[in-house]
Amino acid sequence: MPGIDECLLDAMTVNGARGAAVIEWTSGLALGMVGETRDGDPEATAAETAELARMAAEQSAFAALEPRGTSHGAAEDSGDGAAPGEAPVEDVIVTTRTCYHLLRFVDTAFDSGVFFYLWLDRREGNLALARMRLRDLSRRLAL
Repeated sequence: MPGIDECLLDAMTVNGARGAAVIEWTSGLALGMVGETRDGDPEATAAETAELARMAAEQSAFAALEPRGTSHGAAEDSGDGAAPGEAPVEDVIVTTRTCYHLLRFVDTAFDSGVFFYLWLDRREGNLALARMRLRDLSRRLAL
């Protein structure tokens, strides 16, 4: 299984990739970062991106809906429709006039609060392909 650095280098092969990071969203700490950062400040980029991820992951408005006919109140039910160690949100996508910002949560056997962040040039990047690549990388990542 590839580690953080290898996964980040692989993420940078996505067309239009400008920067990539693996960030722990509860602390805002970048576990690894490659490429460009907005405003040249990697700590601020990690902290601000983590705040967005934390807001999406912790809000019940974004929790997965339970399939119709499932019972409520099971002992293992976390209330958000996600299995233990699984984030209730898969991706967060922010688009600007020039960029795509893609956050992909990493499911782990423990409650890690880790996500991939990929920054793409909108003219060169393909958002659908970037989502698929980050999905695959998040499954392979060894933490």
